[in-house]
Amino acid sequence: MQRLPEPELMDAPEQTQAYADADFSESNQSFVDAFVALSTDRDGTVIDLGCGPGDICIRLAHALPDWKVIGLDAGPNMLKLAAAAVKNADQNEQVELVLDQLPCAIPGSPTAIVSNSLLHHLPDPMSLWQTIADQAPSGCWVQVMDLHRPDSTERAKQLVETYAEGAPEVLVTDFYNSLLAAYTTDELAEQLAQSGLAQLQISRPSDRHWLVQGRIA
Repeated sequence: MQRLPEPELMDAPEQTQAYADADFSESNQSFVDAFVALSTDRDGTVIDLGCGPGDICIRLAHALPDWKVIGLDAGPNMLKLAAAAVKNADQNEQVELVLDQLPCAIPGSPTAIVSNSLLHHLPDPMSLWQTIADQAPSGCWVQVMDLHRPDSTERAKQLVETYAEGAPEVLVTDFYNSLLAAYTTDELAEQLAQSGLAQLQISRPSDRHWLVQGRIA
């Protein structure tokens, strides 16, 4: 199925609130668990590119109490919700939020760079991979997860029915559009090779996701 891009920013108030209210606890926690299993460092700084409403930042902070967590997002409305969530979780000392848009300078010298559900929003996917390739220091851990584009619109509709049943209409529409805008693992492998990140490993942790993990040499 041909990829159908969607807008880079999902920052309309109705969209951001629906996204923040949605229950992504299972996939977000599995993302955090996968990172905790990947990294062998006891402390450090992890940057979450495209942090959205901040749930993964908060989960990382709980799982890694000796780490600094920096969440970066291009949406002002989304970051307002993230800031409120971080404050409510009493994580203001550990979690920092930054408004910026890829390609951009990565703050500091991170121990790890993670990203979840950002790639399919970017007009140029290489802006993510090249940012990592150019700025991640040697030894930096990398973990990126996103949706995998199904092979037909019929399969996309099946996934929406399975995983978004009962969700607000705006969220159902966003999920469907995101599936159509997502990349396949074959496309992903080409992107990694082009950016010099072919050493990172690609896996399929679910029927709707791919996962890239590894360490910068």
